[in-house]
Amino acid sequence: MRRICTLLIMAAVLVGAPGAAVADLNVVATLPDLAAVAKQVGGEHARVTSLSSSHENPHYVDARPNLIVALNRADLLIVNGLELEIGWLPPLQTQARNSKVIVGGNGYMDVSSHVALLEVPTERIDRAMGDIHPGGNPHFTYDPRAVADIAGAVAEKMGELDPANAATYRKNGEEFQQALRDYAAAQTERFSKLPAEKRQVVVYHEAFPYLLDWLRLTRVESIEPKPGVAPSPAHAAKVLQAIKAHHVPVILQQEYYPRNVAKTLADKSGAKLVVVDGATRFEEGESYLDFIKNATEALYAALQS
Repeated sequence: MRRICTLLIMAAVLVGAPGAAVADLNVVATLPDLAAVAKQVGGEHARVTSLSSSHENPHYVDARPNLIVALNRADLLIVNGLELEIGWLPPLQTQARNSKVIVGGNGYMDVSSHVALLEVPTERIDRAMGDIHPGGNPHFTYDPRAVADIAGAVAEKMGELDPANAATYRKNGEEFQQALRDYAAAQTERFSKLPAEKRQVVVYHEAFPYLLDWLRLTRVESIEPKPGVAPSPAHAAKVLQAIKAHHVPVILQQEYYPRNVAKTLADKSGAKLVVVDGATRFEEGESYLDFIKNATEALYAALQS
């Protein structure tokens, strides 16, 4: 494997040799949402690669050799942080042999430091509590307000690495931030007009606290008894009871989690199952704003029906 990785890196260097048309910045992001932000901010001056796809659970990305090549060529690595990528990213960084993208390198950017974090543990945590992240919940890209803050920070970082195009990055970032904040405010107002009993959800995984906070929704229960732990029949029965008792209209989950339990609960309770994409379909050319609009519209349609 090490020999294959070395050969791939050598090939990448040759491809990027003088004479080839290259962007001003070679940006790699761990997640499609972050790649979409980087593309929006960088425009024609940035070549952006995502290390994962919208269909992959970001906790468990397949560490393929081609990802090492991407990291070897990167000027900037944008990571989600809060240990979301801890299971697969560090070995790739080590094998890429690019000092710019290791922790502390000038081309390493952890965007979690630019977000107002939720669910930060205040007590000592251990594995018995499930997959708890000690720094807080890492799924903040379901909130366009948080992504707006990230976009501003990305624009600043790109300008630092590529001063010649700093003004363009700043302009792109400010326009993107405004579009996100306008959309976020409009949807907060829209969802707030729903009756209180309609603004309740059950979730599969604890992936939506930022979305629920943004849209002023209430989580009644989680299908996973603990983060990352599959539901037992007893817990599923408890969730079903809660759905019926509170008249919860929607069960919400991401596409890469199994749907059998959620579907059974929906069938037995009358709640609607809403399955949203795990992230921006960056590999298909989708923008972040289109991704969050699709998720929001699907959720609103189910809640208000």
